[in-house]
This record gives sequence, structure tokens and C-alpha cells, in this order.
Amino acid sequence: MGGFSRLDRRLFARVAKARWPGAEQVLPRLSQAANHGLLWFGVAGLMAAIGGPSARRAARRGVASLALASLASNTAGKWLAERTRPPIDSVPLVRRLTRQPHTSSFPSGHSASAAAFAAGVAVESPALGALVAPLAAAVAFSRIYVGVHYPTDVLGGCLVGLGAAGVTRAALPPGPRVHDRLHGAASAPALPRGAGLAVVVNSGAGVGRRRRPPEELIRALLPEAEVLVRQDGADLLGLLDQAASRGQALGVCGGDGSVNAAAGVALRHGLPLAVFPGGTLNHFARDLGADTFEAVAGAVERGEAVPVDVSAAEISGSPSRHFVNTFSIGLYPELVRIREKLERRTGKTVAAALALLRVLPRARPLELLIDGERSLVWLVFAGNGSYSPEGLVPAYRRQLDDGVLDIRVVDADLPFARTRLVAAALTGSLADSPVYLTGRVRRLRLEKLHGVPDLAIDGEVAPVGSTVELFKLVDALTVYRPAG
Repeated sequence: MGGFSRLDRRLFARVAKARWPGAEQVLPRLSQAANHGLLWFGVAGLMAAIGGPSARRAARRGVASLALASLASNTAGKWLAERTRPPIDSVPLVRRLTRQPHTSSFPSGHSASAAAFAAGVAVESPALGALVAPLAAAVAFSRIYVGVHYPTDVLGGCLVGLGAAGVTRAALPPGPRVHDRLHGAASAPALPRGAGLAVVVNSGAGVGRRRRPPEELIRALLPEAEVLVRQDGADLLGLLDQAASRGQALGVCGGDGSVNAAAGVALRHGLPLAVFPGGTLNHFARDLGADTFEAVAGAVERGEAVPVDVSAAEISGSPSRHFVNTFSIGLYPELVRIREKLERRTGKTVAAALALLRVLPRARPLELLIDGERSLVWLVFAGNGSYSPEGLVPAYRRQLDDGVLDIRVVDADLPFARTRLVAAALTGSLADSPVYLTGRVRRLRLEKLHGVPDLAIDGEVAPVGSTVELFKLVDALTVYRPAG
């Protein structure tokens, strides 16, 4: 260990004595810019402002990784490893920065934050990660150059940062690359300038960060498309039927509830569907891999499309319903509502656990038959396709054409089921808990639902009958999406 320490100090001394053109003007300023993570917050803001959805996800994960690394390095790390900083006169006066003499030198907090941010960005977008990595390396090196850390301090900080990014990846795996999502292609008409496309814009849906009205953007991208704007209170299904009767393809701009309605109309009329992501979350558009207006418009003009599965729910006493994302009964709709309020501050995994703690104490389990077997459950979830990750925070699908329903049931019939469920959620081990049951099926029958107050289909609450039968319509819907 003594030899390693001497090597560490020799490396530090060589850097301290080095003279590189321009370095004395650039590296101290870069080191100061990274104080309190300000440099990385600025980079994240720039990525979010000028980048697409992938860049915004990368920015969020980078900041989350940075926060975790900063907490680890500046609290536990410095308490566990007492180490004095290098002598203040070890570098030329022009390089010296104001330092905190009473804090431990190991690990370097700046290096931890830099490595965490770069690695977090790379988890979501390897290309952006490659652009950020040299800046992160320069910040880490600058901490040696300005004389506030030894090389091993910087190395230790980088390892902490990489570990923090790994924790965020394990807690919430990144979405898949576009080429993983669907296989094959479907026949759809190419509609140059949008001629033959009728689009319904749901003005009541959220439109994310866009400042320009979505109908204006669609008209600018596809000037020959017919655009119908649904005002508050207007009949969305009636407007969609009207649009479907006018063109060769149907388009919709809105949230997942609007997409659900449009999918049913497109199926009934036998038309391909163009989904413009005009909602707040846009789950279907994101999983499809067509999550910008420009991408969808380009696919429409070129006639690029794919087949996707649709799931159906036959409800006794009510018309059949289709869903493109999820179906659920029990706690799940309320869990999602609370989780989505909290997740921007805490992340999805923590938000799901907190939502469960709020909902579960006042909830009553549901007694019903699942495929003929008596069951006592907290919730039944069915996804149109296999969702990842396992647990109460299904985030994305790798395919929309895998031909299965993703079934998740939380059992309330085991001893101490409520306590076991909360403990599993808080420890992140729900996927391994006996109260959590999963399956991949083509069909599921739910009976004796008299005690179930309502159900949720693609985020919309609907009345429930005594019996619900779920089944798949494989490759039933053609949707425009850019090829490759």
C-alpha cells in the first residue's frame, strides 16, 4: 500500500509540474464551472431544450445519476475515507482554487458527478454519452491539475459515479432501441404531402412541451392532409368516424385515450393509422418508435408502416372495448395516478412504493374467478404485449406484435399478504415475491366481478360487467412508423 501511495503522489507531482498551452486558462475555469453540478445541469437543460425524447430521457437519467453519486461521495464516501488534500502550494498560484480544508480528499465529488452524468446519459443514448464523456474526463482531470485531489481520489470518484449510473439502470431499465420494437412491415399507402390522410386533433389532450398548436405543425408537415380539431365537449368517436370516411388513412393527435379511440375506428374501417404524439406521456407512440411529429409525417409520405397487435375486452352488458396499452382492475388505476404525480421527483420505483403505501391501507381485496379459479387479489393488470421491467412499474414494451397478453396479479389470499406486498415493494423485490403472479397468455377470463367498482382501459375508467374476457387480435392494426 505504501508503494501505491508513493506512485499516486508521484503522478500528482508530475501533473502539478506540467505545462500545457492553454491549460492554465481552461482547466481551472472548467473545474469551477462544475461546482455543485452547475455545469451538468446546464448540459442537461441544453439537451432537453434542443433534443428529442431520447435526449430528454438521457438528460433526466444523467441528473438522477449525478444526484445519487453526489450523495454517496459527499456523505458516506468522505466519512468512511479520511484523507488530507494535497499541499496548497503544490501547484502554481494561477491554478489554485478555493478549497474546503476540513473535508476529506477521497473520493473526488466532482469526478463522481462527472462520471455519473456521462454514464447516465450513455445508458439512454450512447451517442450523446460519447459526446459528454470527453467533457466529463476533462472535469475529472482538472481536479488533479488544480491541485485539490490526488489521482486515486479522482479514480475513486469516477467509480462511485459509474456505480450510481448502474443503480439507476437497475432500478429503471432504459427503453429499447427502435429496431427492437417491431418485426416485419405492413402495406400502407404512401401519401405525399399528406394527400388522402384525415387527422383528428384532440385539443383537450396534453401537448407536452410544444409551444406551437399541434394542428398547425401537422398542416406545415403535411399541407394536403385534412385536419379536424376536436373542441372540448365534442364527440371524439363521431369526429373520428367522420374522418375515417373521408380518406385513405386515419390520423390522430392526442394522448393514449385518443389513440385507443382512433385504433377502434381504424380497425372498424380497415384503415392504416397515423399516431401523432400529442399527449402528456404518449406510451403507445413511444413504444412504437414514432415519437415525434416529423417521424410520423415522414412515414406517412413514404408509406412506411408496421403491423401491431390490439387486445380486446368483451364486457358483459357493454360493447366490446379495444386497448393498445393496458387493462386493469383493482388498485392499479389509483396506483398509476399517484405514481405519476410523484415520479418526476422520486423516480418510478420509489414513486410506486410510496403510491402503494398510500393506497393499500384503505383498499379492500377483490374476490373473483380468474379462468374459473377462485381468487382474492389486490389487482389484475393486462398489457397489450410484454412489458418491462417486472413489478408495479411496467415502463415499456420491446415489441407491439408479440401475440401475448402480459398478465400481472397481486395475490391477497396469502398470510400477511398486505405486509408482504409493502415489504417487497419497498425492497424492490416484488418480482420475486409469492404475492406477485405473472403470465403470458392469449386469452384470460374474469368472472363474478360484482364487487369490482370499475376498470381502466388505456388510462380511461369504464364500468365493469359481471364477466370480462380478454383476448388478442394479432397484427390487427397497421400503423405508420419510419422504417429502420
